[in-house]
Amino acid sequence: MEHRQLGQSEIQLSSITFGAWAIGGWMWGGADKRDAVAAIHKAVDVGMTSIDTAAIYGQGHSESIVGEALEGRRHEVEILTKFGLRWDTDRGQHYFDSTDNQGRPISIHRYAGKASVIEECENSLKRLRTDYIDLYQHHRPDPTTPIEETMEALGILLEQGKIRTAGVSNYSLDETKQALAALPIVCNQVPYSMLERDIEDDLAPYCQEHRISILAYSPLQRGILTGKIKPGHVFADTDHRSDQYYFQPGNHEKVMDFLAEIQPIADQRGITLSQLVINWTLHRPGITIALAGARDPRQVEENAGAADFRLSPNETEQIDTALEQLVLER
Repeated sequence: MEHRQLGQSEIQLSSITFGAWAIGGWMWGGADKRDAVAAIHKAVDVGMTSIDTAAIYGQGHSESIVGEALEGRRHEVEILTKFGLRWDTDRGQHYFDSTDNQGRPISIHRYAGKASVIEECENSLKRLRTDYIDLYQHHRPDPTTPIEETMEALGILLEQGKIRTAGVSNYSLDETKQALAALPIVCNQVPYSMLERDIEDDLAPYCQEHRISILAYSPLQRGILTGKIKPGHVFADTDHRSDQYYFQPGNHEKVMDFLAEIQPIADQRGITLSQLVINWTLHRPGITIALAGARDPRQVEENAGAADFRLSPNETEQIDTALEQLVLER
């Protein structure tokens, strides 16, 4: 699989990076640990060597699974994780309330004070069973802490060798500028897909100009762009997708009509819709890598296959033309 440079660092990430939110179970209706470990093993085997997780995913559970799965294989991979969404403190800004994997109530706070960032890193290192993290990202901006303070903490971790590079996630253009002024960040991980393209207007061009990688998460838009989730699907009570606008009646049908329009491109190539969608994402201006989640080895293999081809200009134009006609209600 192709690997691409992370910002201006020496690190190369697999163009399709394994997204480990779902394997943490939380907000995805649960997950099978054995399947998750097998999925990570398969990812590394097929060249998908970059694994992205976060402390908040399953409240440490995802990181623990990643650490277990990579035991003895640390030298083969790049570990990406995130901090700044805490469930074990009431400091910072209250973000939302939820329940953990055991059904217990938890309250999520955005908090990235200096001491907290350093503490979170130590906890993540233990769960991941490693002594360094390849990319450490601030998960979401914390309005109660100056960005400069958060970047200072990352600078300390860089000096200590506990992280190799520092990045941000879900930062706006202005926030990205503030972060870059304080520390040479290498990336901004943001949502980007056929259905969510706002960054094309300002953030993507800025990041390209300043050689900041864009790590595109949810390229399959929580699964709707696979075409496998049909209108009327009932999600589990603990699955966050039930409230997403694109799954609502009317919008869901429009997305399915769009997918039917581009299905012939996939059929002609002998690929799945998921592979077509991920490949389109990989070759958009400014996109360095696409994160794709998987809960079992079969899903990993399908995702990895998205890197095996390049769409022709005509195919890309067909997709873009169809997208121009797709208008969803928010």
